[in-house]
Amino acid sequence: MNRRRRIYEGKAKVLYEGPEPGTLIQHFKDDATAFNAKKHALIDGKGVLNNRISEYIFQRLGEIGVPTHFIKRLNMREQLIREVEIIPLEVVVRNVAAGSLASRLGLDEGSALPRSIVEFYYKNDKLNDPMVSEEHITAFGWATPAEIDEVMQMALRVNDFLVGLFLGIGIRLVDFKVEFGRLWEQNDNMRIVLADEISPDCCRLWDVSSGDKMDKDRFRQDLGGLIEAYQEVARRLGVLTENPRPKGSGPVLVSTNGMKPN
Repeated sequence: MNRRRRIYEGKAKVLYEGPEPGTLIQHFKDDATAFNAKKHALIDGKGVLNNRISEYIFQRLGEIGVPTHFIKRLNMREQLIREVEIIPLEVVVRNVAAGSLASRLGLDEGSALPRSIVEFYYKNDKLNDPMVSEEHITAFGWATPAEIDEVMQMALRVNDFLVGLFLGIGIRLVDFKVEFGRLWEQNDNMRIVLADEISPDCCRLWDVSSGDKMDKDRFRQDLGGLIEAYQEVARRLGVLTENPRPKGSGPVLVSTNGMKPN
């Protein structure tokens, strides 16, 4: 399939015009970023693994009735998706104290939370994606109260499913980040759908037995072995049947600084 006009390029993905109106092609890059792209490397094969993992998870969520933008995978790096109006929020669901939550509240990393917590962050790289409340969201018109309720309910439903999915393959879902969009259909009907991706890039995943990190924290914290960790997640999910392990020379550092991870 020939690529069409580039619509948008983010830190880890590129969106191209799709073959039909209302569709886009989502291309997964090998870029690894942290601290709002202040740390950046190219890791050969990462985009391939994220494409396959996200495809599998979105398919499984679709099977239980969670509406998503996903249509189908086109090749090793690209998916066909529905064009949506992205709500400018990053929605983070936390099950275990880690990252910015642990440091912000003085919690021991790895301690279970009393219940799953949903947080909202305003999607704005120039402002480092600040945490916001429902009051901010409604006051500035980013989403309506009804949309916030729907987003929260869907995020918690996704969390319930993913906790069980990952636990079944020996992985603890610590937290994850998702995005949602407005899908406009015929007669101007609109519904909220899950968008973006779900992969080790946007989840914290710890091995149940060893506690080893199997996500982008390996890059944030200079632990090494990121591609091997992503591959292990894909292997346990059963999505590496078509192709052998992506090979590469490891991360190629582009830029970094001394900031700490979120």
